[in-house]
Amino acid sequence: MSPPIQVLDIPDHLRPFADDVLDGLSKAQKELSCKYFYDQRGSELFNVICELDEYYPTRTETALLETHGAEIAEILGPGVCLIEYGCGSLVKTRCLLDAMQDPALFIPIDISEDHLIRSAKALADDYQDLKVIPVVADFTDPVEFPEEAKKDCTGKRVGFFPGSTIGNFERDRAVQFLKVVAGQVGEGGGLLVGADLKKDENVLIRAYDDSEGITAAFNFNVMERINKELGGDFDISGFRHLARYNREHGRVEMHLLSLKEQTAKILGRAFRFREGETIHTENSHKYTLEEFRDLAQAAGFSTVKTWVDEDDLFSVHYLTVD
Repeated sequence: MSPPIQVLDIPDHLRPFADDVLDGLSKAQKELSCKYFYDQRGSELFNVICELDEYYPTRTETALLETHGAEIAEILGPGVCLIEYGCGSLVKTRCLLDAMQDPALFIPIDISEDHLIRSAKALADDYQDLKVIPVVADFTDPVEFPEEAKKDCTGKRVGFFPGSTIGNFERDRAVQFLKVVAGQVGEGGGLLVGADLKKDENVLIRAYDDSEGITAAFNFNVMERINKELGGDFDISGFRHLARYNREHGRVEMHLLSLKEQTAKILGRAFRFREGETIHTENSHKYTLEEFRDLAQAAGFSTVKTWVDEDDLFSVHYLTVD
């Protein structure tokens, strides 16, 4: 095994990004982690994606939360400490908070600091009786809560993981993440999680390759960040966005496809690309209801209730720690 790459001549806060980029582009199948889509611009682009006609997950999940909010709130109970993994526009969070019975505390966790702080402040302004403690962190790793959150989070803990972000993980990594969540919410705690369902492949591809090119811009944002933050020299016009469905693994894959033979330099390292070679940037796994319940069970959760829209596009599950 080769030693880990050490990047010395950049600010400390950029080292994880740099290490992951250099490591990912050194693999036989070049890859970049989708978590680096989400700087301020990336978060804004994703909010636009959520409004697109082709992108059904957001509106379908939001409708499920609105339609079944009272039932969900009854199951969660009063005085809950709500922990959200990944902070988007918080539209779905507002649906949930509006239905919940006097939630005690809200802890949103996100890697994009500017976006998180702005979103959390806007929500706190609108829910003035609710204490909001944002945590800047990569939620894909175990997160240490600040002392204030530990002190105030004394009641039942419930995680909230909307958007089918669980689909970005490989199965083993998804189980690992869910085990971390189970440890954070503890015995008697729960997780409300959205999971996209398997369906017609054409519907899936349109959702990840929209006619306006917004998803393409979102995909390219990781290259934009490398050029801006790590001094890279990617010729972005030399790549194109590619979305495809992998039947064997039951997932939509996003790639950046090299249109020519070319070389990109990043922090003194040169990376060569063949024409037709891709950088794999994201997976979005799709599930049957049975597959997702099996996944949850492998992580120590039991499924209490599942809600599905009438077109069988999307599912929301409430899980509890066994």
